[in-house]
Amino acid sequence: MVSYCIESLSLHRKIDAIQIVADPLWRESLLEWLADADPEKKFRGFSMPGENRQLSIFHGIEDIRLYAGEESLLFIHDAARPFLSRKQITDCLDAAPGYDGVLPVLPMKDTVYESRDGKTISALLNRSQIYAGQAPEVFRLGAYYQANKRLLPDNILKINGSTEPAILAGLSIAMIPGDEDNFKVTTAADLERFRRLAEGEG
Repeated sequence: MVSYCIESLSLHRKIDAIQIVADPLWRESLLEWLADADPEKKFRGFSMPGENRQLSIFHGIEDIRLYAGEESLLFIHDAARPFLSRKQITDCLDAAPGYDGVLPVLPMKDTVYESRDGKTISALLNRSQIYAGQAPEVFRLGAYYQANKRLLPDNILKINGSTEPAILAGLSIAMIPGDEDNFKVTTAADLERFRRLAEGEG
């Protein structure tokens, strides 16, 4: 799964560098995979993971700032979404001018309800105004770094999605259509679906 993501990023002409946040236990394997998965040799280094996903991202940002400018575009992606297409990468980067960030979204297909106690329905939500966010996400490096820095040391641990710090900081985030095929592998069924698709079984 990691190799799929790295190869998509390495082969895209608008991606200049790849920084990987990974526990040291994984790094030897990752370096082996990079030999084939990074044909354009864009890998720049490893960053240490944090207590949660957002702190891991922040550690990556700190290292990226050593070689990228404040106006550079930061492209964040999870290896848990292996089918990152060339088109989705391009769409994210092309939508960035004029905004502080870009978030691919999918419209809600089901009726959405609110429950305040987790047992009974409190309200019906307007699904036409509700979207599911996806990765990848793109942000202006400097503005996004400051948005995350303001959440240290404790509030960053409450963040669930990468776009949350940007929204809390009042940054302008453009929404673009997501990709149904860029699904997140979280369950055994998801993993089996990934294997079938990777093997060309559909």
